[in-house]
Amino acid sequence: MANSEDLAGTSDSWRRARHILEDARLAPDRLARLRPLTGGTYNTVEELLLTDGSRYVLKVPPAATVPGLRHERRLLLSEAEFYRAAAGAGVAAPHVLALGGHTDTAAGHLLMTACPGEPWNGSLTPTEQTALRTELGRQLARLHEVTGPGFGYPSGALGPLAPDWRTAFTTMTEAVLADARHYRARLPRPVDEVARTLRSAHSSLDEVTVPRLVHFDLWPGNILVDRPAGKAPRIGGLIDGERMFWGDPLADFVSLALLGDIKRDEAFLAGYRAEGGRAEFDGPARLRLALYRAYLYLIMLTETVPRAVDADQQRWVQEKVAPELVAALEEIDREAPSHRSAS
Repeated sequence: MANSEDLAGTSDSWRRARHILEDARLAPDRLARLRPLTGGTYNTVEELLLTDGSRYVLKVPPAATVPGLRHERRLLLSEAEFYRAAAGAGVAAPHVLALGGHTDTAAGHLLMTACPGEPWNGSLTPTEQTALRTELGRQLARLHEVTGPGFGYPSGALGPLAPDWRTAFTTMTEAVLADARHYRARLPRPVDEVARTLRSAHSSLDEVTVPRLVHFDLWPGNILVDRPAGKAPRIGGLIDGERMFWGDPLADFVSLALLGDIKRDEAFLAGYRAEGGRAEFDGPARLRLALYRAYLYLIMLTETVPRAVDADQQRWVQEKVAPELVAALEEIDREAPSHRSAS
């Protein structure tokens, strides 16, 4: 029995896809199949297969009435910015074909090429994993050479880009803390206490003086592994760049070692350093890394409310993510200059 999405003209998704293909100067009558892609938590994502075998990915944000976090407005503008920058850096990523229909609160759609491969999974051998983590390190070092016009989210969701990193990151953390209050998110510490702890370490952000490209969502699901016939696996593409910002490249090390410690990823760090990336973990760097861990884990805990996650996901977040947030906050409590001077 044919999938309903394969029958031309029978769904809003199909009609929307044909219209966007036409706007991108691709023949809409060549659309052969439309397949929803899973794994995302916010945007609607569909794979478009044309009669000549070419594949594209279409992203559409939820309606403006759907609840979300403050920084999630106009995410597709940031994602397009990431892919354009990645292309200039020679890093494997989708190519933007069309970005349209955006308003002050949302980006209407993003059409891009599909990268080869499948999300990184447990099927790789230890040797393959080592080689791929080294390659990933090299690609990320090239990404981090890309600089921006200011600090913060290029979407403008939290306002214009800031002239310094402390201002931008303070705005980012205050936004997610405001979301936590608004949604009454279940955090392992009171929101005001979390805010005080984060503020105590903000002076460490002044060491970052150049706004660099940060993906900030490089968990395995957003790293595609391509397996060409007869060849070793390779990085097929870095996808879902919608969370990108201009800031401290050290922030990318959080999702790359989600709920873990990037310092243990020797293969990745070897590739990163070999390509010229700076990966030093002195006191100020560790303090900033703790700030970025706290920021990501605050997002993960808070977003469960507007996402209305099921009981199993809520349990996982409380059992796995909440303790990591506490660990990051405790590290800041120990190491922040304001805390040491007060003791």
